[in-house]
This record gives sequence, C-alpha cells and structure tokens, in this order.
Amino acid sequence: MRAQLPAFLQEDDRLGRTLMFPFGVATPKARASTLRTTLKRNIGMGWLRRSPQLLVLVVTGLVLPTGSLAQVKVLMSGGLSAAYEELLPHFQNTTGIRVTTARGASQGEGPNTIGAQLRRGAPADMVIMSRGGLAELMAEGRIVPGSDVDLASVPLGVAVRAGTPKPDIRSVAAFKQSLLRAKSVGSQSSTTVYLKTRLLAQLGIESAMAEKLANAGPASVATGEVELVLAPVSEILALSGVDLVGTVPDEIQLVQTFAVALLKGTKEAEACRRLITFLASETATPAVEKMGMKRPPLRRP
Repeated sequence: MRAQLPAFLQEDDRLGRTLMFPFGVATPKARASTLRTTLKRNIGMGWLRRSPQLLVLVVTGLVLPTGSLAQVKVLMSGGLSAAYEELLPHFQNTTGIRVTTARGASQGEGPNTIGAQLRRGAPADMVIMSRGGLAELMAEGRIVPGSDVDLASVPLGVAVRAGTPKPDIRSVAAFKQSLLRAKSVGSQSSTTVYLKTRLLAQLGIESAMAEKLANAGPASVATGEVELVLAPVSEILALSGVDLVGTVPDEIQLVQTFAVALLKGTKEAEACRRLITFLASETATPAVEKMGMKRPPLRRP
C-alpha cells in the first residue's frame, strides 16, 4: 500500500518525494536521521522555518504511518535456512520491509511439509525450497509463472555426532558398508525421497535398511538420537555438535537446488521481488557459500 502525504505537502512534488524516502528505513531513529539529512541536501532548512505544519510532521514522525510498510510471509525448508537467517536482518533494516518466516519440509509425508501447510490454507507470500518440492507446487498451480529463481545448489553430506569416529564414505562400496553398519540412519524431506525411491534400491540394500531409517535431521545426530544422518551439507555446517564426515560419492550423489518463488494470491508481490533480488544478489553470496552451497548463474526475478 502506498502511503499518502498530507494535501499541503502534495503541492510540491520534490518535497513529497523527499519525505516519502526515509520511511523505507526501518527504525524511527534511522528515519529521523535520514529525513534530516535529505531535507538539508535536497530542500534546505528554509522549508521548516516557512512551514510550521511541516516542522510538526518532521519532529513527530507522522509523515508516514509505520503500518504502511510491506509485510512478507515466507514459508521455507531447511537447506538455505542458515544463510537466510544471517541475511534477513540486513534486508529488513535497509528496506523497512517486515518478514515473517515459517518452516516446513520441501517434500515427504506428514502434516508439516510446505505443500501440506499450503493446502490447509497457511498464509504465505513466497516459498524457498528444493526444486523437487517446488515442482510439485507448480503442478498444483500454486506458483506465479516465471517467478521462480534458483538461489543455490548443495550436495548431500554425511554427519555424525561431534567427536565420534567417522565412517568411511570415500567410495560407493565403503559408503554402502557404512550404512549397513550404522544402527540408525536419519534423513528428511527431499533426501528421504531420494533414499527410498532411488539410492537404497541402487545399492541393493532396501530390505536391510528398512528398520534403520528414521525421520531425523542433523540436530538428531547431535543429540545421539540417530548414529548417522544424510542431509544437505548446508544443514550440517549450520549446527554445532555435529561433524561433517564428507559428501556422498559422486556416482550416487544428489545435488539439490534450492529456489524461491511467489505464491499465487500474494498481495505483496513487489516486496517479495525485492527480497528475491536481495537473496540472489552478490551481497548475499558470501553467506550462502560459507554454508557449502554453490551459486547458479544470476537471473533476476
């Protein structure tokens, strides 16, 4: 929603534009500082002396209601979470756009997957999730065509509790034996889909692993609930108490791409596109890459 200036300020377009700008800044203190600097640079303090009404507005900060700022609801899975959480405060502080975030698995069964939440009517403007899960939402007609942007790709890794012996996963044969020796193996979301529909059958160990599989992520290996976990490397590196053993051998590797897209029905499309552009920008790249993820070629939303 675009906020309106009082009528007496609308008579001077340059003044109006100047006063509209600072309220993209998030905090009242920052808005006051930006407004003061902008007035001096673009208009001059003579305006304040000639207009008592303007002076009152500047001092009280009532030129724009703070409630006019956009509010974006994001529904996302875990792959990009660590980088996203590091980057989000910067985006909010520099744009004034408020972002609320809910979590869910990209794929799988159960009531808390992103798809299941959306089918129940969970409020959301955009999703950040694996390409596999996003494809399912596209098939359901929930995604704005052409709004999807790849943010990063990441390989599957193997994790164990910090300080415990690391299994040998340097070859496909060694990886297979490490799975068979483990008392329990955790996975979630798209990784579980990959294990159950492809990897275990490819290794010929579906029956042997049936009773060992658990719906568990890296946090569960840190607490000792499971002995070994397969997960995107970005989810493993984000946690303390967990050691990354290494990545799954190339011959059986699953590299997941995490993408962002607008949901149909959103009323905050422009604010969402600003967030997407920020997450895909060079500014965000260091936070993404330090979590073991690789950037794709940049495509603007």
